[in-house]
Amino acid sequence: MGKWDLSILYSGFDDPKYSSDIEELSARSKSLSDLAAKVGELDKKELMISYVKESEAISTLISKLAIFANLRYSANTKDTDAASALGKVMNIAAGTARADTVIKAAIAGEAKLPEMIKSAPELCDYEYFLMNIARDGKYLLSDGEEELFAKMNMSGASAWSDLQSSLTSSLKVKLGDETVNLSTVRNLAYDPDPEVRRSAYEAELAAYEKIKEPVAFALNSIKLQVLSECALRGFSSPLDKALYNSRMKRETLDALMGAIDEYLPVFRKYLRAKAKALGHEGGLPWYDLFAPMGKADKKYTVSDAKDYLLGVFGKFDGELHDMVKEAFECGWIDFYPRDGKVGGAFDCGVPSAKESRVLTNFDGSFSDVITLAHELGHSFHDRQVFRHSIINQDYSMPVAETASTFNEVMVMADAIAGAETKEEKLLLIESELMDATQIIVDIYSRYLFESSVFEKREEEFMDADKLSGLMLEAQKKAYGDGLDEKTMHPFMWVCKGHYYSGGLSFYNFPYAFGGLFARGLYAKYKKEGKDFVSTYKKLLYTTPIADVEDAAAIAGVDLTSRDFWRAGLSMMADEIEEFCDLVK
Repeated sequence: MGKWDLSILYSGFDDPKYSSDIEELSARSKSLSDLAAKVGELDKKELMISYVKESEAISTLISKLAIFANLRYSANTKDTDAASALGKVMNIAAGTARADTVIKAAIAGEAKLPEMIKSAPELCDYEYFLMNIARDGKYLLSDGEEELFAKMNMSGASAWSDLQSSLTSSLKVKLGDETVNLSTVRNLAYDPDPEVRRSAYEAELAAYEKIKEPVAFALNSIKLQVLSECALRGFSSPLDKALYNSRMKRETLDALMGAIDEYLPVFRKYLRAKAKALGHEGGLPWYDLFAPMGKADKKYTVSDAKDYLLGVFGKFDGELHDMVKEAFECGWIDFYPRDGKVGGAFDCGVPSAKESRVLTNFDGSFSDVITLAHELGHSFHDRQVFRHSIINQDYSMPVAETASTFNEVMVMADAIAGAETKEEKLLLIESELMDATQIIVDIYSRYLFESSVFEKREEEFMDADKLSGLMLEAQKKAYGDGLDEKTMHPFMWVCKGHYYSGGLSFYNFPYAFGGLFARGLYAKYKKEGKDFVSTYKKLLYTTPIADVEDAAAIAGVDLTSRDFWRAGLSMMADEIEEFCDLVK
């Protein structure tokens, strides 16, 4: 009970459909190689039409096979069959790299590509996809190098990432007389008992000592691979590559981070006010960052969460309401923490079924309800982009958090508006400010930390103590006097999986982007009412086929203006003032 249903993909690895799809993927890989061998013979238009067709088929198969294995592994990292199956699929996929590079190089070298696309009805829907191939051309390696890199990555960054995931998901934490998993002890940060929070924090930090060195090796190895790849491809830095892959301008990031830096003192004011309300002098101890305030005795069942979310989303849009209802009732969600299951939460779109699957570690707090709203926002974004062909469905990091955070804002606004007592209002506002502090202040610290890790890794290997020192330095710069420096979290680099990707660096600023972008969009919704809903869906639909700034322009937003980001931060500042008044 409470586990997701993966039968929309396969009944298991012994499913004949699974074996058949593996065979077809191998055959399609050969077909792509055959197509690459004809590059010099085929008309460019004919080449592109065939390439799009083969890419659709291969992407569909890889999506089904890899998603099934990955979801199985995420639910149980002891599932060796899933790990093996994922490796096999990735190995076959890596075998397409050489042919893919040859064909993309031919497309990128076509001087009249825009005119050619417009003259072929079969290619018009793929204009952004094909033009990005031309844009990406200057960063491609040779066909042999691309194939080699894809294969080596499986035993490189991908393997190191799996190590971090396995170590943290299976870590045993000694808490008093009990032994619990990491997800359980981290969830205790929301416990109403201050002694429980402090004990959980101390137990968590102590547990990391057992795995910090191998995880440090993983982080060092991944970041060195990223730096090497950037140099080979011609990117000036991993951040340059992250922005390029995000289809986002540096001016947008500078405007975002500049506005956040201006408002950090406001968030520190909130943290000090919370510290004082909890009986601390000066800054807030880390273990009380998530301390509930107000009336915090209500626990939610999964059924409670379902009814609550349906009530909120039904006021916004019927499609969102119906999708959430289906998610709860039709096995989309794996709810509860257990040994071997990865921590945190995520959404995974399943294009072949036009559905999504959501993993959470639900423990009954209001924060868990918000997490469900967040991940189901991703699912709603998935639903909009499923209307595209599969090779047109990938959207970039910054807009990836838009729909999820919009859902959060919508739920919190509804809850605060319906608060009947001062204590209830305090609980809700403080809960929202806790989350806002994470996506603004903590994300800022993570951005600073990852920047410093890349800078240092070019010159040296950083052991666990060095990494912890860099983490503390980043936290001090971001949180300032809002936190008690004696009780911070030096091991945040161990447990955050976002640092452990060879292909996705700086997965931190998109959360700040999503948080502030979503608040700006919500303000437009409050102003425009139901007329905004169609604009919102169109924006989400457009995210895979436009640069970030162009997608935002659909809603009339200029992302390179610091004033836009200040508007979202100003909304949070108003809530901080209200919080300070409530706790006086």
